[in-house]
Amino acid sequence: MADNQDGTEKTEEPTEKRLSESREKGQIPRSRELNTFVMLVMAAVSFLTLGGEMILQIMAGLSKGLQPGRHYFYDVNAMMGLFVDLFMNGIWLLVPFLSVMLLSAIGSPVMMGGWSFSTDAIGFKISKINPAAGLARMVSVKTLVELLKSITKFVLVMSVATGMLWSQLGLFMGLGEEPIQQAILHAGETIAWFFLVLSFTLIAVAMIDVPFQLWDHNRQMKMTLQEVKDEMKDTQGRPEVKQQIRRRQQEVAMNRMMQDVPDADVVVTNPTHFAVALKYDQQNMTAPRVVAKGADLIATQIRTVAQKHEVVMISAPPLARALYFSAEIGEEIPQGLYVAIAQVLAHVYQLDESMEGGAGQTLEDLPIPDAYRLDSEGKPEQTAP
Repeated sequence: MADNQDGTEKTEEPTEKRLSESREKGQIPRSRELNTFVMLVMAAVSFLTLGGEMILQIMAGLSKGLQPGRHYFYDVNAMMGLFVDLFMNGIWLLVPFLSVMLLSAIGSPVMMGGWSFSTDAIGFKISKINPAAGLARMVSVKTLVELLKSITKFVLVMSVATGMLWSQLGLFMGLGEEPIQQAILHAGETIAWFFLVLSFTLIAVAMIDVPFQLWDHNRQMKMTLQEVKDEMKDTQGRPEVKQQIRRRQQEVAMNRMMQDVPDADVVVTNPTHFAVALKYDQQNMTAPRVVAKGADLIATQIRTVAQKHEVVMISAPPLARALYFSAEIGEEIPQGLYVAIAQVLAHVYQLDESMEGGAGQTLEDLPIPDAYRLDSEGKPEQTAP
Protein backbone atom coordinates (compact mmCIF):
# COMPACT_ATOMS: atom_id res chain seq x y z
CA MET A 1 0.00 0.00 0.00
CA ALA A 2 2.85 2.34 0.77
CA ASP A 3 4.34 1.86 -2.70
CA ASN A 4 1.03 2.56 -4.29
CA GLN A 5 0.49 5.70 -2.24
CA ASP A 6 3.91 7.24 -2.90
CA GLY A 7 3.60 6.58 -6.64
CA THR A 8 6.46 4.09 -7.05
CA GLU A 9 4.32 1.13 -8.16
CA LYS A 10 3.52 0.85 -11.86
CA THR A 11 -0.26 0.93 -11.72
CA GLU A 12 -1.06 3.50 -14.44
CA GLU A 13 -1.84 2.62 -18.04
CA PRO A 14 0.85 3.77 -20.51
CA THR A 15 0.27 7.09 -22.21
CA GLU A 16 0.40 7.65 -25.96
CA LYS A 17 3.75 9.39 -25.54
CA ARG A 18 5.18 6.42 -23.63
CA LEU A 19 3.95 3.97 -26.28
CA SER A 20 5.33 6.13 -29.09
CA GLU A 21 8.75 6.38 -27.45
CA SER A 22 8.86 2.64 -26.78
CA ARG A 23 8.00 1.97 -30.42
CA GLU A 24 10.89 4.18 -31.54
CA LYS A 25 13.16 2.05 -29.34
CA GLY A 26 11.85 -1.16 -30.91
CA GLN A 27 9.79 -2.16 -27.86
CA ILE A 28 6.59 -3.42 -29.46
CA PRO A 29 4.53 -6.57 -28.85
CA ARG A 30 5.79 -9.53 -30.82
CA SER A 31 4.65 -13.15 -30.99
CA ARG A 32 7.23 -15.55 -32.37
CA GLU A 33 4.61 -18.28 -32.33
CA LEU A 34 2.34 -16.28 -34.63
CA ASN A 35 5.21 -15.54 -37.02
CA THR A 36 6.26 -19.21 -36.99
CA PHE A 37 2.69 -20.36 -37.65
CA VAL A 38 2.27 -17.98 -40.61
CA MET A 39 5.58 -18.94 -42.17
CA LEU A 40 5.00 -22.69 -41.76
CA VAL A 41 1.53 -22.48 -43.27
CA MET A 42 2.80 -20.44 -46.22
CA ALA A 43 5.66 -22.93 -46.69
CA ALA A 44 3.19 -25.83 -46.73
CA VAL A 45 0.90 -24.04 -49.20
CA SER A 46 3.91 -23.30 -51.41
CA PHE A 47 4.89 -26.95 -51.38
CA LEU A 48 1.35 -27.96 -52.35
CA THR A 49 1.17 -25.51 -55.25
CA LEU A 50 4.78 -25.55 -56.44
CA GLY A 51 6.01 -28.87 -55.08
CA GLY A 52 5.09 -31.02 -58.05
CA GLU A 53 6.98 -28.88 -60.54
CA MET A 54 9.92 -28.55 -58.13
CA ILE A 55 10.19 -32.33 -57.76
CA LEU A 56 10.12 -32.86 -61.54
CA GLN A 57 12.81 -30.21 -62.03
CA ILE A 58 14.97 -31.72 -59.27
CA MET A 59 14.63 -35.19 -60.79
CA ALA A 60 15.60 -33.84 -64.22
CA GLY A 61 18.60 -32.03 -62.73
CA LEU A 62 19.78 -35.11 -60.84
CA SER A 63 19.43 -37.24 -63.94
CA LYS A 64 21.42 -34.75 -65.98
CA GLY A 65 24.09 -34.37 -63.31
CA LEU A 66 24.53 -38.05 -62.46
CA GLN A 67 24.40 -39.30 -66.06
CA PRO A 68 26.48 -36.85 -68.10
CA GLY A 69 27.60 -37.63 -71.65
CA ARG A 70 31.10 -38.96 -72.45
CA HIS A 71 32.28 -35.62 -73.86
CA TYR A 72 31.91 -33.93 -70.46
CA PHE A 73 34.74 -36.10 -69.09
CA TYR A 74 37.17 -34.98 -71.85
CA ASP A 75 36.32 -31.25 -71.80
CA VAL A 76 36.91 -29.26 -68.59
CA ASN A 77 35.00 -26.25 -69.89
CA ALA A 78 32.01 -28.40 -70.76
CA MET A 79 32.05 -29.94 -67.26
CA MET A 80 32.22 -26.49 -65.63
CA GLY A 81 29.39 -25.33 -67.86
CA LEU A 82 27.32 -28.31 -66.72
CA PHE A 83 27.94 -27.48 -63.06
CA VAL A 84 27.04 -23.79 -63.61
CA ASP A 85 23.90 -24.75 -65.51
CA LEU A 86 22.76 -27.13 -62.76
CA PHE A 87 23.55 -24.56 -60.08
CA MET A 88 21.60 -21.75 -61.80
CA ASN A 89 18.65 -24.08 -62.47
CA GLY A 90 18.61 -24.94 -58.76
CA ILE A 91 18.67 -21.26 -57.80
CA TRP A 92 15.80 -20.34 -60.13
CA LEU A 93 13.90 -23.38 -58.91
CA LEU A 94 14.01 -22.07 -55.34
CA VAL A 95 13.25 -18.41 -56.18
CA PRO A 96 9.40 -18.73 -56.05
CA PHE A 97 9.49 -20.62 -52.76
CA LEU A 98 12.04 -18.28 -51.18
CA SER A 99 10.04 -15.26 -52.39
CA VAL A 100 6.92 -16.55 -50.64
CA MET A 101 8.90 -17.16 -47.45
CA LEU A 102 10.45 -13.68 -47.63
CA LEU A 103 7.05 -12.02 -48.03
CA SER A 104 5.71 -14.12 -45.14
CA ALA A 105 8.61 -13.09 -42.89
CA ILE A 106 8.09 -9.42 -43.76
CA GLY A 107 4.30 -9.47 -43.65
CA SER A 108 3.66 -11.55 -40.54
CA PRO A 109 4.79 -8.79 -38.10
CA VAL A 110 2.02 -6.57 -39.52
CA MET A 111 -0.53 -8.85 -37.88
CA MET A 112 0.76 -7.85 -34.46
CA GLY A 113 2.64 -4.67 -33.65
CA GLY A 114 3.44 -3.64 -37.21
CA TRP A 115 6.86 -2.91 -38.65
CA SER A 116 9.49 -1.21 -36.57
CA PHE A 117 13.20 -0.67 -37.13
CA SER A 118 15.32 0.74 -34.35
CA THR A 119 19.06 0.72 -33.80
CA ASP A 120 18.40 0.83 -30.04
CA ALA A 121 17.05 -2.71 -30.17
CA ILE A 122 20.33 -4.06 -31.55
CA GLY A 123 22.62 -1.86 -29.51
CA PHE A 124 24.92 -3.21 -26.79
CA LYS A 125 23.51 -3.12 -23.26
CA ILE A 126 25.50 -4.12 -20.20
CA SER A 127 22.34 -5.52 -18.64
CA LYS A 128 22.28 -8.26 -21.28
CA ILE A 129 25.45 -9.83 -19.81
CA ASN A 130 24.57 -9.10 -16.19
CA PRO A 131 24.36 -12.47 -14.34
CA ALA A 132 21.80 -11.13 -11.86
CA ALA A 133 19.53 -9.89 -14.65
CA GLY A 134 19.95 -13.19 -16.49
CA LEU A 135 18.99 -15.15 -13.37
CA ALA A 136 15.93 -12.94 -12.91
CA ARG A 137 14.86 -13.68 -16.48
CA MET A 138 15.27 -17.40 -15.88
CA VAL A 139 12.72 -17.40 -13.05
CA SER A 140 10.30 -14.89 -14.56
CA VAL A 141 6.71 -15.48 -15.60
CA LYS A 142 7.71 -15.05 -19.23
CA THR A 143 10.24 -17.90 -18.96
CA LEU A 144 7.59 -20.15 -17.44
CA VAL A 145 5.20 -19.34 -20.27
CA GLU A 146 7.92 -20.08 -22.84
CA LEU A 147 8.51 -23.46 -21.19
CA LEU A 148 4.81 -24.28 -21.25
CA LYS A 149 4.61 -23.27 -24.92
CA SER A 150 7.55 -25.52 -25.82
CA ILE A 151 5.98 -28.48 -24.03
CA THR A 152 2.61 -27.79 -25.65
CA LYS A 153 4.14 -27.59 -29.13
CA PHE A 154 6.02 -30.85 -28.60
CA VAL A 155 2.91 -32.69 -27.37
CA LEU A 156 0.68 -31.31 -30.13
CA VAL A 157 3.06 -31.95 -33.01
CA MET A 158 4.04 -35.41 -31.72
CA SER A 159 0.43 -36.45 -31.18
CA VAL A 160 -0.82 -35.21 -34.54
CA ALA A 161 2.20 -36.59 -36.42
CA THR A 162 1.85 -39.99 -34.80
CA GLY A 163 -1.86 -40.13 -35.56
CA MET A 164 -1.36 -39.10 -39.19
CA LEU A 165 1.46 -41.57 -39.80
CA TRP A 166 -0.54 -44.39 -38.26
CA SER A 167 -3.64 -43.56 -40.29
CA GLN A 168 -1.68 -43.31 -43.58
CA LEU A 169 0.66 -46.24 -42.98
CA GLY A 170 -0.94 -48.25 -45.76
CA LEU A 171 -0.45 -45.38 -48.21
CA PHE A 172 3.29 -45.18 -47.52
CA MET A 173 3.64 -48.96 -47.78
CA GLY A 174 1.94 -48.88 -51.16
CA LEU A 175 4.33 -46.32 -52.64
CA GLY A 176 6.84 -49.08 -53.38
CA GLU A 177 4.43 -50.62 -55.88
CA GLU A 178 4.06 -47.43 -57.92
CA PRO A 179 6.35 -46.29 -60.76
CA ILE A 180 9.33 -44.37 -59.45
CA GLN A 181 8.30 -40.95 -60.78
CA GLN A 182 4.67 -41.33 -59.72
CA ALA A 183 5.75 -42.60 -56.28
CA ILE A 184 8.01 -39.59 -55.71
CA LEU A 185 5.27 -37.15 -56.72
CA HIS A 186 2.71 -38.99 -54.59
CA ALA A 187 5.06 -39.01 -51.58
CA GLY A 188 5.86 -35.32 -52.02
CA GLU A 189 2.19 -34.36 -52.15
CA THR A 190 1.39 -36.48 -49.09
CA ILE A 191 4.28 -34.99 -47.10
CA ALA A 192 3.14 -31.46 -48.08
CA TRP A 193 -0.38 -32.19 -46.77
CA PHE A 194 1.11 -33.62 -43.57
CA PHE A 195 3.23 -30.50 -43.20
CA LEU A 196 0.18 -28.26 -43.67
CA VAL A 197 -1.85 -30.13 -41.03
CA LEU A 198 1.08 -30.08 -38.58
CA SER A 199 1.48 -26.35 -39.17
CA PHE A 200 -2.16 -25.72 -38.31
CA THR A 201 -1.72 -27.50 -34.99
CA LEU A 202 0.47 -24.58 -33.90
CA ILE A 203 -2.49 -22.20 -34.15
CA ALA A 204 -3.50 -23.26 -30.63
CA VAL A 205 -0.11 -22.14 -29.30
CA ALA A 206 -0.33 -18.87 -31.26
CA MET A 207 -3.79 -18.16 -29.84
CA ILE A 208 -2.33 -18.46 -26.33
CA ASP A 209 0.87 -16.57 -27.08
CA VAL A 210 -0.67 -13.50 -28.76
CA PRO A 211 -2.85 -12.42 -25.77
CA PHE A 212 0.03 -13.14 -23.40
CA GLN A 213 2.47 -11.01 -25.41
CA LEU A 214 -0.03 -8.13 -25.53
CA TRP A 215 -0.59 -8.39 -21.77
CA ASP A 216 3.13 -8.65 -21.03
CA HIS A 217 3.95 -5.65 -23.24
CA ASN A 218 1.26 -3.57 -21.56
CA ARG A 219 2.58 -4.63 -18.15
CA GLN A 220 6.10 -3.55 -19.07
CA MET A 221 4.86 -0.22 -20.43
CA LYS A 222 2.83 0.66 -17.33
CA MET A 223 3.92 3.78 -15.49
CA THR A 224 4.06 4.98 -11.95
CA LEU A 225 1.85 7.85 -10.87
CA GLN A 226 4.91 10.08 -10.58
CA GLU A 227 5.98 9.24 -14.13
CA VAL A 228 2.54 10.23 -15.41
CA LYS A 229 2.74 13.54 -13.55
CA ASP A 230 6.25 14.25 -14.85
CA GLU A 231 5.16 13.48 -18.41
CA MET A 232 2.17 15.80 -18.10
CA LYS A 233 4.49 18.59 -17.00
CA ASP A 234 6.82 17.96 -19.92
CA THR A 235 3.94 17.73 -22.39
CA GLN A 236 2.15 20.85 -21.20
CA GLY A 237 5.38 22.82 -21.05
CA ARG A 238 6.09 26.05 -19.23
CA PRO A 239 3.31 28.66 -18.77
CA GLU A 240 5.03 31.23 -20.99
CA VAL A 241 5.33 28.67 -23.82
CA LYS A 242 1.66 27.77 -23.53
CA GLN A 243 0.78 31.46 -23.56
CA GLN A 244 2.75 32.01 -26.76
CA ILE A 245 1.07 29.00 -28.40
CA ARG A 246 -2.35 30.26 -27.33
CA ARG A 247 -1.58 33.73 -28.66
CA ARG A 248 -0.46 32.30 -31.98
CA GLN A 249 -3.60 30.18 -32.25
CA GLN A 250 -5.73 33.27 -31.59
CA GLU A 251 -3.89 35.17 -34.32
CA VAL A 252 -4.45 32.38 -36.83
CA ALA A 253 -8.15 32.17 -35.89
CA MET A 254 -8.45 35.95 -36.18
CA ASN A 255 -6.90 36.02 -39.65
CA ARG A 256 -9.14 33.20 -40.82
CA MET A 257 -12.20 34.96 -39.43
CA MET A 258 -11.32 38.26 -41.11
CA GLN A 259 -10.97 36.46 -44.44
CA ASP A 260 -14.65 35.42 -44.20
CA VAL A 261 -16.00 38.95 -43.52
CA PRO A 262 -15.93 40.08 -47.21
CA ASP A 263 -18.23 37.17 -48.11
CA ALA A 264 -20.80 38.06 -45.43
CA ASP A 265 -24.27 39.33 -46.36
CA VAL A 266 -24.58 41.71 -43.44
CA VAL A 267 -22.73 42.89 -40.34
CA VAL A 268 -24.92 43.61 -37.33
CA THR A 269 -23.33 46.17 -34.99
CA ASN A 270 -23.90 47.63 -31.54
CA PRO A 271 -22.72 50.02 -33.19
CA THR A 272 -19.30 50.36 -31.47
CA HIS A 273 -18.94 47.57 -28.88
CA PHE A 274 -20.08 44.51 -30.85
CA ALA A 275 -20.07 43.36 -34.48
CA VAL A 276 -21.41 40.08 -35.89
CA ALA A 277 -21.07 39.10 -39.56
CA LEU A 278 -23.75 36.82 -41.01
CA LYS A 279 -23.99 34.85 -44.24
CA TYR A 280 -26.98 33.04 -45.66
CA ASP A 281 -26.97 30.70 -48.65
CA GLN A 282 -30.47 29.51 -49.40
CA GLN A 283 -29.18 26.53 -51.39
CA ASN A 284 -26.75 25.14 -48.81
CA MET A 285 -27.86 26.52 -45.43
CA THR A 286 -30.99 25.92 -43.39
CA ALA A 287 -30.42 29.18 -41.46
CA PRO A 288 -28.03 32.16 -41.50
CA ARG A 289 -24.60 31.40 -40.07
CA VAL A 290 -22.16 33.49 -38.05
CA VAL A 291 -18.88 33.87 -39.98
CA ALA A 292 -17.21 36.43 -37.69
CA LYS A 293 -17.87 38.19 -34.43
CA GLY A 294 -15.99 40.35 -31.98
CA ALA A 295 -16.14 43.03 -29.32
CA ASP A 296 -14.39 46.39 -29.00
CA LEU A 297 -11.13 46.31 -31.01
CA ILE A 298 -12.05 43.16 -32.93
CA ALA A 299 -15.47 44.66 -33.67
CA THR A 300 -13.71 47.73 -35.08
CA GLN A 301 -11.59 45.53 -37.34
CA ILE A 302 -14.67 43.66 -38.57
CA ARG A 303 -16.41 46.96 -39.40
CA THR A 304 -13.28 48.23 -41.18
CA VAL A 305 -13.03 45.12 -43.36
CA ALA A 306 -16.79 45.18 -44.05
CA GLN A 307 -16.67 48.85 -45.06
CA LYS A 308 -13.67 48.22 -47.33
CA HIS A 309 -15.49 45.44 -49.17
CA GLU A 310 -18.87 47.26 -49.18
CA VAL A 311 -20.63 44.75 -46.92
CA VAL A 312 -23.93 46.12 -45.58
CA MET A 313 -23.71 47.11 -41.90
CA ILE A 314 -26.88 47.36 -39.81
CA SER A 315 -26.92 49.03 -36.44
CA ALA A 316 -29.18 46.99 -34.14
CA PRO A 317 -27.69 46.94 -30.61
CA PRO A 318 -30.05 44.42 -28.96
CA LEU A 319 -29.73 42.01 -31.90
CA ALA A 320 -25.94 42.41 -32.02
CA ARG A 321 -25.63 41.57 -28.34
CA ALA A 322 -28.00 38.61 -28.70
CA LEU A 323 -26.02 37.19 -31.63
CA TYR A 324 -22.66 37.77 -29.96
CA PHE A 325 -23.53 35.87 -26.77
CA SER A 326 -25.78 33.13 -28.21
CA ALA A 327 -23.98 31.93 -31.39
CA GLU A 328 -20.39 30.87 -32.01
CA ILE A 329 -18.40 31.34 -35.21
CA GLY A 330 -19.44 28.77 -37.80
CA GLU A 331 -22.76 28.04 -36.07
CA GLU A 332 -26.25 28.84 -37.26
CA ILE A 333 -28.17 31.53 -35.44
CA PRO A 334 -30.56 30.45 -32.64
CA GLN A 335 -34.08 29.64 -33.70
CA GLY A 336 -35.46 32.42 -31.47
CA LEU A 337 -33.74 35.04 -33.63
CA TYR A 338 -35.04 33.77 -36.98
CA VAL A 339 -37.75 36.45 -37.33
CA ALA A 340 -35.43 39.33 -36.40
CA ILE A 341 -32.70 38.16 -38.79
CA ALA A 342 -35.28 37.61 -41.52
CA GLN A 343 -36.27 41.27 -41.26
CA VAL A 344 -32.61 42.33 -41.35
CA LEU A 345 -31.90 40.25 -44.45
CA ALA A 346 -35.06 41.51 -46.13
CA HIS A 347 -33.87 45.07 -45.50
CA VAL A 348 -30.42 44.18 -46.91
CA TYR A 349 -31.93 42.69 -50.07
CA GLN A 350 -34.01 45.85 -50.55
CA LEU A 351 -30.84 47.92 -50.25
CA ASP A 352 -29.12 45.73 -52.86
CA GLU A 353 -32.00 46.15 -55.28
CA SER A 354 -32.03 49.92 -54.83
CA MET A 355 -28.23 50.01 -55.16
CA GLU A 356 -27.97 52.05 -51.93
CA GLY A 357 -25.04 51.79 -49.56
CA GLY A 358 -25.50 49.92 -46.34
CA ALA A 359 -23.18 51.83 -44.00
CA GLY A 360 -24.92 53.50 -41.14
CA GLN A 361 -28.27 51.76 -41.58
CA THR A 362 -30.25 51.43 -38.35
CA LEU A 363 -33.09 49.06 -37.54
CA GLU A 364 -35.17 49.44 -34.41
CA ASP A 365 -38.01 47.52 -32.78
CA LEU A 366 -36.85 44.15 -34.05
CA PRO A 367 -38.78 41.17 -32.58
CA ILE A 368 -36.20 39.81 -30.14
CA PRO A 369 -37.44 37.36 -27.46
CA ASP A 370 -36.85 38.36 -23.85
CA ALA A 371 -34.52 35.37 -23.38
CA TYR A 372 -32.13 36.92 -25.91
CA ARG A 373 -32.26 40.49 -24.64
CA LEU A 374 -28.86 40.82 -22.98
CA ASP A 375 -26.72 43.67 -21.75
CA SER A 376 -23.09 44.31 -22.71
CA GLU A 377 -21.91 41.66 -20.22
CA GLY A 378 -24.21 38.95 -21.52
CA LYS A 379 -26.63 39.17 -18.60
CA PRO A 380 -30.43 39.46 -18.99
CA GLU A 381 -31.56 43.05 -19.32
CA GLN A 382 -33.45 44.47 -16.35
CA THR A 383 -36.95 45.31 -17.45
CA ALA A 384 -38.94 47.99 -15.74
CA PRO A 385 -41.88 46.78 -13.60
